[in-house]
Amino acid sequence: MEEYLNYYKNKRIIVTGGAGAIGSNLIRKLLEIEAFVIVVDDLSSGYKWNLPQNSPNMLFIQGDISDDIILKRLFNEKPDLVFHLAAFFANQNSVDYPEKDLTTNGFGTLKLLEYSAIYGKLERFVYASSGCSIYPSNAEMPYKEELTNMYMTTPYQITKMLGELYCNYYYKIQKVPTVKARFFNSFGPGEVPGQYRNVIPNFIYWSKLGLPLPITGTGEETRDFTFVGDIVDGLIRMGYFESAIGEEMNLAAGREVKIKDLANLVLKLTENKAGIKFLPRRNWDAKARMLASNDKAKSLINFSADPNFAECLNLAIKWFDENWDQIEKSADFPPGTSSAVRGK
Repeated sequence: MEEYLNYYKNKRIIVTGGAGAIGSNLIRKLLEIEAFVIVVDDLSSGYKWNLPQNSPNMLFIQGDISDDIILKRLFNEKPDLVFHLAAFFANQNSVDYPEKDLTTNGFGTLKLLEYSAIYGKLERFVYASSGCSIYPSNAEMPYKEELTNMYMTTPYQITKMLGELYCNYYYKIQKVPTVKARFFNSFGPGEVPGQYRNVIPNFIYWSKLGLPLPITGTGEETRDFTFVGDIVDGLIRMGYFESAIGEEMNLAAGREVKIKDLANLVLKLTENKAGIKFLPRRNWDAKARMLASNDKAKSLINFSADPNFAECLNLAIKWFDENWDQIEKSADFPPGTSSAVRGK
């Protein structure tokens, strides 16, 4: 086993938001390398069935990260590291419910950092930020970590930046060893479709139902889709390498994929003949292209991403096939969505 993986053996690790897609994959990897994992999730957007079942090395606590009783219980477990993935996800959800977004992403992150500072024994606090939020829409690409954005288009983007600022304060002043992971368009097994979810699980879900895939825009828009397994590996490296402390890093594939190409690939892999339906672009969606540099993560933590997008996409589709009954029960779309997609 590589040294950075072996480091985690017998470590006690808090994972907030552990029942989500990235969290559940991170937990599986941590259990595989023999860590003990304390999971906290309020199950507002995660699913307990998505977690490993009956593991003696995992403790699940259902609750809110802004709840002092929950936080005291977490730190009574004497953790070595915290991976803070819990969030009110994501852009459209935050537009619809900005106060809840601030409570979870802002106040929740602040309280978790405050408890970490009081506890005073953490080896690392890894914060899940968002590269899709941090960088300006008119920035030169690929996005590099030194870029900043003061003109954001959703509350989610604002509170993700707020979390980074709190991490900077607690690192510089309170000496909490923070690291900021800027995710780019994570996808893969574990991601349930829904109204406020990402495009890939929604495309797979609709395509498996034989529906046309809705594209909000022209389809020429690009995103830097990054496989969840690569993001998990990046997080684990951030928790190990001393060079990561106090830094912010993109975790990205470093590859642009057009949304229309994504849609056509999903249609092909799921053998769906329904095609594509174009809809108006959402008014907050100001980024026509997205491409990140992962040079800093390569340099500091030896991070790399899987270059085979189609193969990774197939793994997500396979997960849908294996968990279809649970996914169908959990998919959260407003009434009439399917008929709207059909164009009726």
